[in-house]
Amino acid sequence: MKIIISILFVASLLLIISSLASATVSVYGDEGGGGGAVAPAPELKDGAALEKWCGGKCEVRCKKSGMKDRCLNYCGICCKECKCVPSGTYGNKDECACYRDKLSSKMTPKCP
Repeated sequence: MKIIISILFVASLLLIISSLASATVSVYGDEGGGGGAVAPAPELKDGAALEKWCGGKCEVRCKKSGMKDRCLNYCGICCKECKCVPSGTYGNKDECACYRDKLSSKMTPKCP
């Protein structure tokens, strides 16, 4: 009897974990403009226009951040150098290789 209860308990835990994982994927996958590849910054020769474009993209990227000021600062730096910002509020860094590969002096990811 104990074995049956243990098996049912483990099965229910696996079911709960798999449903949470699929819910997390759908939440983050649909945010920030329809999924798919991120559009790079338009060819902006004016620094003010690039800064405005990056500001809008970083505002979306950092809207759920716990430290929004820090997120906006680093996102802005990365956006100006890479001229792209991944979609959504988290992850999706494969959409922008430069943004993904930037490292801090401590060899940790620089861009949020």
